[in-house]
Amino acid sequence: MPYAKDHKARSRQRILEAARILFNRHGYDRVTIDQVMAKAGLTRGGFYAHFSCKEDLFADAMASFINGRGAEWRSEEGIDPRARQLLMAKRMVAAYLSRRHLDDRDGHCPLIAYATDVSRAGERVRDSYRAMLEAMTSIFENNLDGEQNDRRQRALALTALCVGGMILARTLPETPIADEVRQAALTAANGMWRTQQENPA
Repeated sequence: MPYAKDHKARSRQRILEAARILFNRHGYDRVTIDQVMAKAGLTRGGFYAHFSCKEDLFADAMASFINGRGAEWRSEEGIDPRARQLLMAKRMVAAYLSRRHLDDRDGHCPLIAYATDVSRAGERVRDSYRAMLEAMTSIFENNLDGEQNDRRQRALALTALCVGGMILARTLPETPIADEVRQAALTAANGMWRTQQENPA
């Protein structure tokens, strides 16, 4: 029986999702191609029909998050990036810095899970990470009020609070300081909302 027309695309997506989860759990160096293909329910031989090497897989698994698990997560949290409402930026911060997000290791945003690995990776991986960073920043930027340059600066600050806070919390998830860091980042972000309301553009 011949394969369906979308067989290759569906197989590739299965590999990407399997890789994303395994990289989230164990990091780049501790995950093998054999492990990824086994989790995807496919043979190792099929890997090279989709990717030239493990680093390409890493870059594409990261990029797939935006319109894959990332889109599901935004929908679950009631975040519409196109809404152009301050409420969406607030929801993004609250959900990103939540204990629920910290505990969801398989579903973590790659900006949190892959930061250390990306710093040692090649240009294509860094390009994917930068694109994710810009995508997150744009969600904030498009849902804040004020002049464009001011929105950009506040959006970058919110991204740094969210990602930086969660990287630190993920490093020591079972310790009291993990929740202290998250709460401190959330408090700082909420202070930005108050500043915006007190000093409207």
